[in-house]
Formats: sequence, C-alpha cells, structure tokens
Amino acid sequence: MKRFPDEIKITVTLFLTICSISLFAQERAMKSTNQGTLLGLGKAFLTDTYLSPLEYSGLTMSLLHDRISPTSHFNEKLLLQQQFQIQLAFTKNPSASASEYAGEVSYNVNALYPFFKNEKFSFLGGGGGDASLGGIYNVRNSNNPGSLKASVNLDLSAMATYNWRRLTFRWQASTPFLGMFFSPAYGQSYYEIFSLGNGKGTIRVASFQNQLALRNYFTVDIPFNNLTIRTGYLGDFYRTDVNDIVTTIVSHQFMVGLAVESLNFGGLKSKNSKLLKSSYY
Repeated sequence: MKRFPDEIKITVTLFLTICSISLFAQERAMKSTNQGTLLGLGKAFLTDTYLSPLEYSGLTMSLLHDRISPTSHFNEKLLLQQQFQIQLAFTKNPSASASEYAGEVSYNVNALYPFFKNEKFSFLGGGGGDASLGGIYNVRNSNNPGSLKASVNLDLSAMATYNWRRLTFRWQASTPFLGMFFSPAYGQSYYEIFSLGNGKGTIRVASFQNQLALRNYFTVDIPFNNLTIRTGYLGDFYRTDVNDIVTTIVSHQFMVGLAVESLNFGGLKSKNSKLLKSSYY
C-alpha cells in the first residue's frame, strides 16, 4: 500500500484544522462595537440677546467620542449609538472690542434600525434623546455677564453609510422635536432666579415653535495596516426664541481622529457569541 509523504499529511492536517476553526467561528458569530474618538477645530457664531444683540464669531474646538454597538432587539438588527462631546468657543464681536466664551458638555443616544442594507450601502433611521449643559460668558457685561444653557430633548435621526473600495463614508443628521430647556426672561438676573427663588417661567417646553436644531455629521474612515483614521465635518445649528430672548449657536468643524472595532468579552453574552461581525461596516 502506497504511503503519502509526511509533507502532504501535514498540509492536509493544517488545512482541515483551518477549515474546522473557520466553521467553528461561523457558528459563533459575534458583533463588534465601533468606536471613534475625534478632535474638532473650526469656527463658531454666537448670538444671545440676553447678553448682546451682536453676533460674536471665532474659534471653536471639541472632543467627540462616538460609539455604535449592537443590541439584542429586532433580531439583533437594532443598533445603539452614543455620543459624548465637550466643546469650547472663543469669539469676538464684529469690531473685536469684546469677547464671549462658550462651553458645553453634551450626551446623545439614538436607537437606529437598518431599513436597507447590502454590502456597500446602508440606510438607518430611528431616534433617541440628548442632554446638554453649558453657557456663554460675555467679558464686557457687568450686571449679567453669563447665560446658562441647559436642555433635554427627544430626537429623530437618520444615517447612511457607503463602502467604496477601502473607504467607508457616513452621513448622519439629527434634530430634536420635543423637550425642555432653560431660559431666563430678558433682563432677569440669575441672582433673582437662584437666590430669591423667582424662577417661574424659566423652564420651557421645547418644540419646533421655539427651538430649532440640526446636527450634520459626515465622516470618512481610512484604514491602514493597524489603525483606521476617521476624518470629516461636524456642523451644528441651534436656535431658541422665548422670553423675548433669541439665542443662535452655529458651528462648523473639521474632525479627525481614530476609529476602532472592539468586543465586549464580559458577561454571559461572551459565552454565546459567534463570528465577529461589525455593527458598523
């Protein structure tokens, strides 16, 4: 009986081992979480008639962390997106004779369902909520130098992704449709609100009648050997008109950072997970 050389036996053994590992991996598919951390730099435009009727403009910068993770809902198709952002702005009036500084911390969460998806293109829609806290400080003012900004909203969101060669393009838009925000009356001091307790009418129900906001987010993922660079544009528009005060905050930023795919190996889900399957790409 003819015997096969040892090289052939080793090759066949390795091939069968690889096939078995592949089949085992397919039976244990596992969806990953896509995370990106980006720095932003651009221009901001501030108008707050509580502080000044003039528009202030200048530099803005931000730090944004974006996370998209899978869920067990709707046959594991529903995705959960979370965004945490810190943003600062340093602006001046048209004559550059006065300055305003702005800062904000915000958190957004959205549940997104893929209404259409193939190998190259996907379209997702859904909604969620956002919460933000910040303020604007006018250096020139002495009586009322600051304006507090705080809001909580329910949002609508839509996102589309497109894979072209090695690149992944994403566009996303979000807007609030119902919520609550803080606004003093024109000329009302914060001492009167917080120290004297005269805060009636400062918490307002937000709708399209008194609050308009839109976030446009466009990114391109560029993969290299061991890392993925994410770059793009972030545009925010926010406007409120209530209590005889009009506030408009607009920013345009160039964003750049890193994106990674990660797995959560904690809990019981790790024991039942299968092949790695991205929740984003």
